[in-house]
Amino acid sequence: MRTLVGFYILCLLIGQNLPFLLADDVNIIGDSTQNLCLANRLSDFLPPPYSNISDSMPCTPLWNTFVLRYSENRDNVMTIIVSALYTTGWVGMGFSKDGKMVGSSAMVGWISKKGHAKIKQYYLQGTERDQVVPDQGELQLQKIPPVVALHGAMIYLAFQVKFAVKIPRRAVILASGTAYPSKLGRLTKHDDKTTLIVDFSKGNGATSIKTTSSTEKTKHGTIAILGWGFLLPLGAILARYLRHRDPLWYYLHIGTQFTGFIFGLAAVILGIRLYNRIQPDIPAHRGIGIFLLVLSILQVLAFFARPQKETKMRRYWNWYHHWIGRISLFFGAVNIVLGIRMANNVEDGWKIGYGFVLSVTLLAFLVLEIFRIRGSIGSPSSHTSSSFETHPSSTSV
Repeated sequence: MRTLVGFYILCLLIGQNLPFLLADDVNIIGDSTQNLCLANRLSDFLPPPYSNISDSMPCTPLWNTFVLRYSENRDNVMTIIVSALYTTGWVGMGFSKDGKMVGSSAMVGWISKKGHAKIKQYYLQGTERDQVVPDQGELQLQKIPPVVALHGAMIYLAFQVKFAVKIPRRAVILASGTAYPSKLGRLTKHDDKTTLIVDFSKGNGATSIKTTSSTEKTKHGTIAILGWGFLLPLGAILARYLRHRDPLWYYLHIGTQFTGFIFGLAAVILGIRLYNRIQPDIPAHRGIGIFLLVLSILQVLAFFARPQKETKMRRYWNWYHHWIGRISLFFGAVNIVLGIRMANNVEDGWKIGYGFVLSVTLLAFLVLEIFRIRGSIGSPSSHTSSSFETHPSSTSV
């Protein structure tokens, strides 16, 4: 009973999205560059309408010398002025759905060698230079044209963008390069960049949260593969093909599945934390993850509700246990593949690594299934010594 109560409390914590897990991972940018907000009056050199509202905008240092000013109206139209120290090259600010560069849209500005101010929207299709496409993107720019201005040592990019929905936190990409773009607007490779989670819900200015989402995504993927891709399939293989080693198979099965469940639960917790931080648009991956969490909880609860072997209900319990397990393993593999595909700018090591694990698992299943059909393994009567005859499979599931 105490185990069930503890497990129920754990489920309640998961249902509350574990907001307390965010506390240890928030790194608020300090006031070391606050003087950049006081350096200039933007109304002295920006054209209207930016000059009309710039001095009343809250100012927030984001990263290095990048400073953000913004205002947002009821129609979700945001006026943004981003500035940074500038010598040559370009500076840019992008918005991402999942915190990654690939798939994001950015506003990039520069002052050409001839002193001409340039600003364009870019769509980042990939990590190669020719995949950063000028004059395209998903940002809904408004009729008021964007502006670039150089004042002193600072460059200022001002633009208005309309968002479909109001989201308090947005993943923002900041980048700069010291080499000038080409005449056709092709960007050179950035010299420095970062991704921040910017909280626009503050009335007195945005709060920038330095994100380590790439590291957390690596942890999330690694733990998910260990749990759903390796340990849980291994536990199922042990239960199906090691029955002739009764009761050893049972204890190995229970230990492996419980360990796999812990890894799977940890992957869900990390996934919830990542979702709360960057709000990615991943309905399929998130939905399957929640579905798998429910199935795994049902499997654990089924262990405590396991009827005696001699009862008629045991047959139906076995059907339930086996098929819920198979469905879970299938969707677990599908969700791992979805997660790897969504991380479309990661190295091929993830695809190769999970491809190897999946191939070995399927090969082991095929080989062991052949032996099982031939009666060599898997049957309680196979290789069963007389000592086990006296207590036949009282622990089988």
